[in-house]
Amino acid sequence: MALNFRKVTDELIEKVSLADIAQAIGCSTATVDQARLSETAKARRSPPPGWEKAARKLAEAQAAHFTKLASRLRAAEGG
Repeated sequence: MALNFRKVTDELIEKVSLADIAQAIGCSTATVDQARLSETAKARRSPPPGWEKAARKLAEAQAAHFTKLASRLRAAEGG
């Protein structure tokens, strides 16, 4: 099975955006931005509640995505 180089490389460089993170947590991107500031920044906010669970779910989704991509690439190699 032939794979499309551009589509595969697009999948490899796909990233999770701040908007994706904010949506998963249920807050604004500004809140995520402010929570990411250094501990000493005056504009820093505490991370929103539930951020750990949202981050885990995003990481699991990314891991599943790359596992499927690796399987497709392995199958294309004949292995």
